[in-house]
Amino acid sequence: MPKRPPKPVVDDGLAAMGLEFGQIVRYAGTSDKRYREGVVLRREKDGSVGLRDDRGRARAIPVERIEVRLIGPRGGEQWVPLIDTGEGLQLGLF
Repeated sequence: MPKRPPKPVVDDGLAAMGLEFGQIVRYAGTSDKRYREGVVLRREKDGSVGLRDDRGRARAIPVERIEVRLIGPRGGEQWVPLIDTGEGLQLGLF
């Protein structure tokens, strides 16, 4: 039985935003505006980011409500809005 070729990696625009599959981000809730963590899954057709929340539910969150975690040279973390990071993560912020 011949082997199937491996599935190609789908580039759905996450890399252009500075995100990668499986990355932990946080997003502002709609009702109470509290931040919750989620895992990046994909880029949606409408431009939002598909996440899996802490309860295992799929969410489509607009880019404006997402923050990414940056780790400084001494190990401190800082949450930065995704729209402020520009194209890719600017690791020289610290």
